[in-house]
Amino acid sequence: MAERVRARGPGRVNLIGEHTDYNDGLALPFAIERGVTVTAEPLTGDRFEVRALDFGEEDAFLLAAPERAGGWRAFVRGMVAELGAAGYALRPARLTVEGDLEQGSGLSSSAALEAALALALLAVAGEEVPADRRELARLCSRVENDWVGAETGLLDQLAVLCGEPGHAVRIDFATLAIDPVPLDLAEWSLMTLDSGAAHSHADSGYNDRRSECRDAAAALRVTSLREATEADVERLHDPLAARVRHVVSENARVDAMVAALAAGDLDDAARLLDASHASLRDDYEVSVPEVERTVERLKAAGAAGARMVGGGFGGSVLALLPPGAAAPAAAITVVPGPPAALL
Repeated sequence: MAERVRARGPGRVNLIGEHTDYNDGLALPFAIERGVTVTAEPLTGDRFEVRALDFGEEDAFLLAAPERAGGWRAFVRGMVAELGAAGYALRPARLTVEGDLEQGSGLSSSAALEAALALALLAVAGEEVPADRRELARLCSRVENDWVGAETGLLDQLAVLCGEPGHAVRIDFATLAIDPVPLDLAEWSLMTLDSGAAHSHADSGYNDRRSECRDAAAALRVTSLREATEADVERLHDPLAARVRHVVSENARVDAMVAALAAGDLDDAARLLDASHASLRDDYEVSVPEVERTVERLKAAGAAGARMVGGGFGGSVLALLPPGAAAPAAAITVVPGPPAALL
């Protein structure tokens, strides 16, 4: 057993493939350098003590029976409970949580926290991390689904746990196949700019969209919208028809983006970002005025393509800038970084 461990969970940017994960579709995310760090030190007794430095808040709870709580506490208590339910022998510890990834920015601070917590809790207890990180991603997703109340898919968790430096990862959520895709942008750059509208899966319309997709799949008599086609859109009425149109077209854009990157066609990559944003805005209806103004601001600064990232209803906008374009001062350059790991 370790006396003191530190684990880092990165944020993620999803290049393209939004709201497709819970529809058994395709996505192309990558881990980024910013993230969340959890430090764990073993304690005697039967309690966990937690300090969230970014909030200036604390928590304490029993190892044997973590009770429900809200906010960041739900992630910590839920992770302890889910790891215990999975058969891991955890050890009471003092946890310190800090990060440089803004909550609500759409860069998956939730999954970054989940991954860092899981790795730190396992390491301080002397437990082995599953060799197949997809197993750990599923556990992290259960925390978010059952303890936080957000019906997220596996996109964020797989991105932060299975990312590769210099690469995006093409994820097929029907099979959970993960394939690295080189992200060579030459002298172009990817940047994110926070819209200023805070995003929360649990409090936004995210869960409503998931419910609409389930209703659409049931109406089409398919297991998931991965099986839907363009022809199926005509069989439904809005809003379900529009939701299916987005999922079908977004899956196609993922493989088109992979092809554009392989060919070095960044103009086409930018066009795909614009098309994804239009679909998210018009067919999936997850944009807000702050996001639209941010897209316009990035376009005015010379972005060749831009789209919202994350679940929508706020958060950040991702832009692809050609050489010579000057992004707004608050924009952050994002590059593919390593996955979650012990430090």
